[in-house]
Amino acid sequence: MAQKVLFINCTPKKSPEESNTRALCNDVAEVYEKEYGLRCDFIRVVDFNVLPGIESDMGKGDEWPEILERIKDADIIIVATPIWIGNISSLAQRVFERLEGTYSEGDPDNGQYPLYNKVGGAVITGTEDGAHFCAKTIQFCLMRFGCTIPPGADCYWVGPAGPGPSYIAAEGGRHLYTNRTKRTMVANTVFMAELLAKNRIPTNLLEVEEKAAAESTESIEIDWRSASKKESGKPKN
Repeated sequence: MAQKVLFINCTPKKSPEESNTRALCNDVAEVYEKEYGLRCDFIRVVDFNVLPGIESDMGKGDEWPEILERIKDADIIIVATPIWIGNISSLAQRVFERLEGTYSEGDPDNGQYPLYNKVGGAVITGTEDGAHFCAKTIQFCLMRFGCTIPPGADCYWVGPAGPGPSYIAAEGGRHLYTNRTKRTMVANTVFMAELLAKNRIPTNLLEVEEKAAAESTESIEIDWRSASKKESGKPKN
C-alpha cells in the first residue's frame, strides 16, 4: 500500500517566511493524512543548496542528493510551485533539471528509472493565469522521469488578473473549484499508488533499448540501459 507523500515546494521564499504554496500543500496533505492515513513529508527547495547541473550529485556543497533520497523514498510525489511570469518557478525548473540525473540510475535488471512505479501530481498557486500551463509542465516532466500521472492530478488556486490577495489572504481554502481539484487529485493519486504497489509496471527498458537499436539504422550508445553495453553508432551533434 501507498504510505508516503512528498511535497516539493518550489516557492522562492526561504523558511520561515509564509508561503501561499505551502498553505495549499498543507490543505492537500490534511486530506492525505486524515482520510487516507498516509504520511506527508515537505521539502522547501530554496532552503537547500541545490547546484545547477543534470547529474544526481554535482559534488562539493551540493545538497540535492539529500532531496533525491527523499524523493526515492516516497510513493506519491507532488511538485508545488507558485506561478511566475505565467510559468513554473526557477526552483521547480532546477528540480527537473536535477532529476535528469536519474536517467543514469536505471535498475540493473530492467533499466527502469528510480521514479518508475511512483505517482506524480502538481499543486499551483498564483494571482493570475498560468495554472494549466504549470500543471502540464510538471506532469510532463514527472512522467518523463518515470512517474505515473492519473486523471485530475493537479490542484490549483489563482486569483483575478492583476495584483491582489494570494491564497492565504483570499481564503483560497474555501474556494469550491480548488477544493474539488484537491480531493480529486488525492483520491486518484492514492488509488494509482496502491494499484502500482500491487501491479508494478513490467516494462523491461533494457530489452526495449536492444530491440530499438536492432531495428534502427543509427542509434546512440546504449550505455547503462543495455545488457551488452555495445555501442551501435555515434550520436549526432
